[in-house]
Amino acid sequence: MSPLPSPEQLRATGASPERAEHIAQGLATILGREAGAAAWHRSGEELLRRSDPTAVHRLVFDTCYAHHDPADGPPPIWLPEPSIVARTNIARLGPNWRYVHAMSVQRPEAFWPRILDSLQVRFEEPPRRMVAGEGEDARWLPGALFNIADSCTQGRDPADVAIVHQRPGGELQRMSRLELRQRSEAVAWSLLASGLEPGDAVAIDMPMSAESVVIYLGIVLAGCAVVSIADSFAADEIRVRLEIAEAKAIFTQDVIPRGDKRLPLYARVVEAGAPAAIVLPAGDPLAADLREGDVDYATFLLRDPGGPFAPHLAGPEHVTNLLFSSGTTGAPKAIPWTQVTPIKAAADGHVHHDLQAGNVVAWPTNLGWMMGPWLIYASLLNGGTIALFDGSPVSRDFCCFVQDAQVTMLGVVPSLVRGWRDGGYLAGLDWSHLRCFSSTGEASSFDDTFWLMQQCRYRAPMIEYCGGTEIGGGYITGTLVQPQAPATFSTPAIGCDFLLLDEQGGPAEEGEVALRAPMFGSSNRLLNRDHHAVYFEGMPLAPDGGVLRRHGDRMRALGGGWYRAQGRVDDTMNLGGIKTSSAELERACNGVEGVLETAAIAVPPPGGGPDTLIVYAVLERGAERDPASLRSAFQTAIRGRLNPLFKVEDVRVVDALPRTASGKVMRRVLRQEHRRS
Repeated sequence: MSPLPSPEQLRATGASPERAEHIAQGLATILGREAGAAAWHRSGEELLRRSDPTAVHRLVFDTCYAHHDPADGPPPIWLPEPSIVARTNIARLGPNWRYVHAMSVQRPEAFWPRILDSLQVRFEEPPRRMVAGEGEDARWLPGALFNIADSCTQGRDPADVAIVHQRPGGELQRMSRLELRQRSEAVAWSLLASGLEPGDAVAIDMPMSAESVVIYLGIVLAGCAVVSIADSFAADEIRVRLEIAEAKAIFTQDVIPRGDKRLPLYARVVEAGAPAAIVLPAGDPLAADLREGDVDYATFLLRDPGGPFAPHLAGPEHVTNLLFSSGTTGAPKAIPWTQVTPIKAAADGHVHHDLQAGNVVAWPTNLGWMMGPWLIYASLLNGGTIALFDGSPVSRDFCCFVQDAQVTMLGVVPSLVRGWRDGGYLAGLDWSHLRCFSSTGEASSFDDTFWLMQQCRYRAPMIEYCGGTEIGGGYITGTLVQPQAPATFSTPAIGCDFLLLDEQGGPAEEGEVALRAPMFGSSNRLLNRDHHAVYFEGMPLAPDGGVLRRHGDRMRALGGGWYRAQGRVDDTMNLGGIKTSSAELERACNGVEGVLETAAIAVPPPGGGPDTLIVYAVLERGAERDPASLRSAFQTAIRGRLNPLFKVEDVRVVDALPRTASGKVMRRVLRQEHRRS
């Protein structure tokens, strides 16, 4: 039997005397009958309250799993109930997850037609087969003729809500699928009437709003390619993306409201030397004087298009979207999304996030990051509703929006969860309608994930989701038919199989991720790089002779089919002859009291020699820690959790860590700053 916490121990973690007695007695009863996952599940359902301190929940969790064997992987925080499993999309695809995943990898001709049917993808000419060719040369859906944006608004009840959106302090607004279709068609008509042609590149540089979704789908309906630009980018970053894409026009906004501030956006676009701009007002009237040749959005739209719009029909390789890597070194990679890529995004939503008709999906993002287009396609192709909040997601207002919009799937980046927790923004809110969370962008924190799931009394699992722009979704993630553990992945994604490779290119339990090719929806060309050189050149063959594709992530297999992210291969460091990753070091440091988040980098000392470890730290609001005390605390944490030989050379306290548009920490920038200092 597990050692039981006493009422005194429970009080020390923040429980009231009455709750401490109740939990101690209740846990003793539960552990007298059950152990491990079963005991934890019952404790979460019957014993613990959402209002109990997280430290109390964690103590009960650790007690239930006191005898858990690490060889079986991490102890799960969420267990799928049979009634939930029976209603999942996966249950409609096969008898169990092992069968469904194997079919997606080994029998694509049997698997993908079922996905296309479930997503109600509309074809003018259906594909002759699912895939032609092998490895790097494979092409998906040969012979198909369609327009993927057409399937986003047709084939469902036109009265269904396509978008629910809100501005801070405003009322919830709803847009039906019919209205979304009509407004998107008006954009498509107007683009063609202005002289643009199918195949032309049209940029969007504006916040993720209901109107940006209308514009996005209108561009694709017209047969043009969206050029995705994050609204946070400076003029130089906008310029390079417009030049690489050879954009013929750009949609933007006059300003970006942020509280009492009005951040200029159109002015940045002008400074970037953008082509003809269509400018939307953030309020009323337009808060900008337009260049000659630019036009406001209302004037751009045709008042009488003259009839229903016929979407531009094209093959599967037709480019619908140009997205970019973060571009932290040199020019960013320009990655074309074809008509197949959105299906991969929607399929991941269908299978791994169990998105179903009527679901409401929120994921704070923008169109400059792949999760913006992902949100559009995953929501609409699954018959769901996109939930958009036009304000900061790190706010009480956003958390209220999640409640009021009845969001069922909520996507996050780890730093967002820390902000909610630190600000106490969820207090008193009802998030019981959530079916699942999902996290991407950076390796998640166990403590933050644990706290977030506590807010829904462990009834909504966290689906970790890791992939890339060039594959249109994830390669490793979780499902609602498997147990889920914090900050851990439980399965390769559908249609995906991968190996972990050591430095010699052989299979390993921890190493660089190599994806088996082909993989549905993944890129087969780059606009400004040699695709073969970036992803395939120099890669070994799989033990069975299969073609492997380079990805750049580093993963560790934990046993029992579980995995944990170790960051990018570029962020692996050699400390005193021992390989480790920034993610492992940061996990240890993030547990130090008063620390919100950290970034660990290795830099060569002046004059040469082994790399030294530098930790950048962001403190929790109100916390006061000097670098010297933090260095000592970080050293103790790393010594106890990782390796006593790892030495923290220096600590820098900063207000915020530099991030890409997708929320990933730019450790290269920190290394550059450290060298300059």
